[in-house]
Amino acid sequence: MPETGYPYRSKKTDDICDDVCGEASRAALSMSKRLRCALRWFDLKALLLLLIGVPILIFVIHVHGQKFTYFLRPLWESPPKPFRTMPHYHHENVSMENLCKLHGWGIREIPRRVFDAVLFSNELDILEVRWNELSPYVSEFILLESNSTFTGLKKPLFFASNRRRFKFVESRLTYGTVGGRFVKGENPFVEESYQRVALDQLIRIAGISDDDLLIMSDVDEIPSGHTINLLRWCDDIPEMLHLQMRNYLYSFEFYVDDDSWRASIHRYRDGKTRYAHFRQTDDLLADSGWHCSFCFRHISEFIFKMKAYSHVDRVRFSYYLSPSRIQDVICHGADLFDMLPEEYTFQKIIAKLGPIPSSYSAVNLPSYLIQNADRYRYLLPGNCKRESYMKSLDDKLTADQVPVKSPACAVGKASSEGFQISNTRA
Repeated sequence: MPETGYPYRSKKTDDICDDVCGEASRAALSMSKRLRCALRWFDLKALLLLLIGVPILIFVIHVHGQKFTYFLRPLWESPPKPFRTMPHYHHENVSMENLCKLHGWGIREIPRRVFDAVLFSNELDILEVRWNELSPYVSEFILLESNSTFTGLKKPLFFASNRRRFKFVESRLTYGTVGGRFVKGENPFVEESYQRVALDQLIRIAGISDDDLLIMSDVDEIPSGHTINLLRWCDDIPEMLHLQMRNYLYSFEFYVDDDSWRASIHRYRDGKTRYAHFRQTDDLLADSGWHCSFCFRHISEFIFKMKAYSHVDRVRFSYYLSPSRIQDVICHGADLFDMLPEEYTFQKIIAKLGPIPSSYSAVNLPSYLIQNADRYRYLLPGNCKRESYMKSLDDKLTADQVPVKSPACAVGKASSEGFQISNTRA
């Protein structure tokens, strides 16, 4: 051991910090020396990595966090109970009696009446395709329109302004309007539910009776005419039946899958049947129509729906509403909201990653669409370009110019809110 007055040290020391951190010299420290002393235990490279990496990580989570949660969905959410899918038989050269028999049903002496009820926003072209497909089989068309979107934005009464376009169903049309509540900050599904309850009132005004068939589906969920004809002629069909539909996006060029099931048809029961758009039974009739989502002619209609429908939370960034971006997304079959597929298994998620492949088949589509191919070219394969904005409606027939007879009015209740339906019939 050394004989000096200084203690022996077995470890190396930092001379700067040794001097800086001593009690005697602490009062004379400069700011830079204090900082160097305080950081003597930190790895500067690790610190820089932390300062740069953390903000980048936060930014990535902000931009792509939804993708992570959707991709990991199979870990935290189980798939729903499978449907009991019923085989669907059809051929134009097979008699209705044989078709009913193939499904295990009898045949009626006279067909049931059919009521088709929809909530309407702005889907004029798709509504025209739908009603022409169903016109030979539907007894009464029912349409409810509001001056409010589900998100509480004011909107024009698009159907009222274009009613002359649908004069081919005027004698069988029950049309109603319901005023929006415009509650700021409310969940859009509350307003949607409110309008669906109002539609229940309008269905009763239309004169529906027990055992009539009631179609419950959105405008863009189009049942095939032969499916409705089958169900109105066959006896002993289920009380409620979901309709499996082929899913398309933007047009009939981009076929997604056959997993659309929300459309349904009901044998009406007074006091029991309620208009809904969720799962109501386990029975599903296969291959019963088409669901063409975001199938619009004009870019402005895409923007309107993106801001108006219940999933407005998917518009996470303002640039999603850029017309040039929307046009590019349409032509590539990509996702408007830059989302991963909404699936419950990794296998399905991975299988659906990336743009939707183009289909070049226009077989087994609504007949009115094919008969008027020049008018609806944008809905057919190979025509992804869209017009920018809807033409002015100034020259269209407005609602108060449509001749009507015996206008009626009904008042009802939706939850704890009051609503009034204005109903006009020709």
